[in-house]
Amino acid sequence: MKRIFKTLSVAGLSVGLLAACGEGDNNNNNQAGNDGNAGNNEEVNNDAEENNNEGNNEEAAEDLGELVVGATNVPHAEILEFAQPLLEEEGVELDIVTFNDYILPNEALDAGELDANYFQHIPYLEMQIEENGYDFVNAGGIHIEPIGIYSQEYSSLDELPEGAQIIMSDSVADHGRILMMLEDNGLITLAEGAGIGASINDIEENPNNFDFQANVEAALLPTAYENGEGDAVLINSNYALDAGLNPLEDAIALESGDQDNPYVNVIAVNSGDEEDPRIVKLVEVLLSEEVRDFIVEEYDGAVVPAE
Repeated sequence: MKRIFKTLSVAGLSVGLLAACGEGDNNNNNQAGNDGNAGNNEEVNNDAEENNNEGNNEEAAEDLGELVVGATNVPHAEILEFAQPLLEEEGVELDIVTFNDYILPNEALDAGELDANYFQHIPYLEMQIEENGYDFVNAGGIHIEPIGIYSQEYSSLDELPEGAQIIMSDSVADHGRILMMLEDNGLITLAEGAGIGASINDIEENPNNFDFQANVEAALLPTAYENGEGDAVLINSNYALDAGLNPLEDAIALESGDQDNPYVNVIAVNSGDEEDPRIVKLVEVLLSEEVRDFIVEEYDGAVVPAE
């Protein structure tokens, strides 16, 4: 509040009286000034207290609490670790639980031990829901991990000999993806309409008589490659990276990382939790420019950000 003080002077008074009045006026003015300052200080203090309360209330509103997310080590856990401080700024305390297989993260999510998991693509998620009755939903696609074909002996697909043994994951959800990749490279022909649900039985033409072996757990494919098993091994990029392989340099062929790839890796949550503010913030941060730049720079094309 602005206070306006008026000074009144009275002529014709004696010097002594003027001096006395001046002393009194000074005292009164000082007192008035003190009262005014006290009032102003009180207003400032009240305003400051009000602002502090508003700030505290705003901070409390942004404190969304802990979020427990399960992930495989590379690249999922690494991406989450990069996003951790960004989420903290948004009021989410991220707790990352790492897994080395594809089964336990969904079991833990179903049991309520996790708030979300981040390791699987859409076809695998849908298969898990169908086979196990999980009530999961896709809360958002984050990135794509192109599958690579690796060989200890051959440097290109053209060099693969007649009857070459091709080792692939025992995960049925990956078979269609792998077979379509081989078809795109002219190695086989699939039955019309087989698509992402294709199996080895859908191979109509196999001119080189390749021997397909689909009996190795996905996490053990790098070991099969390192041991020189088979003529070619198809390995998911996350497991390749985890084993110290560089998909861009070590693979003799790499699946397209096109943004329309249905094998985008997603944040999976229990149905109804997709609107949880913590989950919403998680997906927003993982799709942010900062995280996209990190994925591009860190993995140099071996992991591709989703749109």
